[in-house]
Amino acid sequence: MTNIKPMTLRWMGVAVGIVAVMILMALSVVYGLTSISWETAWQSFTKFNGSNEHIIIRENRVPRALIGATVGASLGVAGALMQAITRNPLASPSILGVNAGASFMIVIAVTFFSVSSLTAFSWLAFLGAGIASIVVYTLGSLGREGLTPMKLTLAGAAIAAMFSSLTQGMLVLNEKALEDVLFWLAGSVEGRSLTILVSVLPYICVGLIGSILISSKINTLVMGEDVAVGLGQRTLLVKAIAALFIVFLAGGSVAIAGPISLVGIVVPHLARYVAGYDYRWVVPYSAILGAILLLLADIAARFVIMPLEAPVGVLTAVIGAPFFIYIARREFNQL
Repeated sequence: MTNIKPMTLRWMGVAVGIVAVMILMALSVVYGLTSISWETAWQSFTKFNGSNEHIIIRENRVPRALIGATVGASLGVAGALMQAITRNPLASPSILGVNAGASFMIVIAVTFFSVSSLTAFSWLAFLGAGIASIVVYTLGSLGREGLTPMKLTLAGAAIAAMFSSLTQGMLVLNEKALEDVLFWLAGSVEGRSLTILVSVLPYICVGLIGSILISSKINTLVMGEDVAVGLGQRTLLVKAIAALFIVFLAGGSVAIAGPISLVGIVVPHLARYVAGYDYRWVVPYSAILGAILLLLADIAARFVIMPLEAPVGVLTAVIGAPFFIYIARREFNQL
């Protein structure tokens, strides 16, 4: 009987979370610089008349809400997988340089090759995320002790700083590219069309569904390498598959919205606090809470400096930085 109650509560939490995401998406459609009533929002789908309000809803607000939820869910799950396979509570796509690597490849393409294709952006983001992941993991594994959370964090910070510096250097040399990608580099879901979401959605879906399917394997892995091997798990294969899903999720998110920081580190900790340490629940909770966090940040970004709008990446950094400091202090105090 004791097992039924937590299971029931977890399913109830999933249901409440999904409802919360839907409510926030509706709020995202209605609220912003242009005041739109709920009736007008409904009529934009049932009685479209080509008015400015209807066009704003259908061409800007709805894609923005869908993209915000998708990117938030992707970053949340990517962070949960990274923290699991590295056994590092500070791991996330932004901290370990994955976002910076994806951004670097896209800026190279824009600066030197004038690439503007959404499909090309997607593949370049995946390539950059993959390269950054391999380099960080390799550097973190060097030395007699092998891979450790501290070495991985330091390697990720170094690679992120390197890619960010190279990115800024290229943009300084090319003012046109700077104008094209500066707002994108701050991390934003504003002005994105459904076309760019559709172009990367298959990869994100593979990443999200695949993460749920391997979550039971992740449970074994987090018990320790020796324990997992003793139970017959092929740990290298599990890590490789999880890393591929991380590249799909983080790379796809950067291709859509730019490098949005700290969602991937905050959300998995919240998910574990709410759902426990069973990754069969941590993964879906990370997706739901990631969507909620990014939608909340995006709605807030529209009002903090009205009539201008702050990039959502700035809001997530403000929210996530104190949390990151708290986690870092807690971990270092345990050393």
